[in-house]
Amino acid sequence: MAIATTNPQRFPGRRPGAPRRKMGTWKMAYADFLTALMAFFLLLWLVSGVSPASRAAIADYFTGNARPAAAAGPLVDMRPSEAQRLITRLAAAPALQAAGDSVRIASTADGVRIDLVDSAARPLFASNSDALSEAGTDLTRQVGAVLAPLSAALTIEGHTDAFTPRDSARSNWEISSERANTALRLLVSAGVSPDRVTAVTGLAATRPLNPGEPHLSANRRISILLQIDG
Repeated sequence: MAIATTNPQRFPGRRPGAPRRKMGTWKMAYADFLTALMAFFLLLWLVSGVSPASRAAIADYFTGNARPAAAAGPLVDMRPSEAQRLITRLAAAPALQAAGDSVRIASTADGVRIDLVDSAARPLFASNSDALSEAGTDLTRQVGAVLAPLSAALTIEGHTDAFTPRDSARSNWEISSERANTALRLLVSAGVSPDRVTAVTGLAATRPLNPGEPHLSANRRISILLQIDG
């Protein structure tokens, strides 16, 4: 009778290899999911800022019931504001471009501010005086010629730095007020109508350009504020 036996001995050899796992596939799928999710939330955020009338216009467009463009109106008003148009016009004036850093133009809550600032390279004022230098006089007249054709009301402010005047009989309040009045006379002589001027004010050193550096020469300046709507 034959007896079957087993041989526990293992013969050397290569074992069958397991299928190679694709480790990167799930990462790509997850990245696609996050991208789609981000796009979805971005779409929700954009839609939330659209007015009900604009949403209705969008819905009409995709359902085939689009109204004429004139009736639907723009979804977003991209027209520049009056202040932006004025800043562009002023910045393009050759006289103001030639002035370089001596003229600074910026928008404000009420309109546009033009600062004529003093610098070591181009001093606009005599030290401790309301008198404008030759450069300051020319620049103020050039600005007046640019502003003359406009109709916007304006205010004029005079400023000083924080140094105490050498003349003890005068204060920075007086010097800044005199600077503002000197600028007024020059602007009017350049064609600006006096009827447009609503205030002429001296502010001494109370409003420096940089609050942390009240002694800068740039704080010695004339500010012209154009009051506009929109």
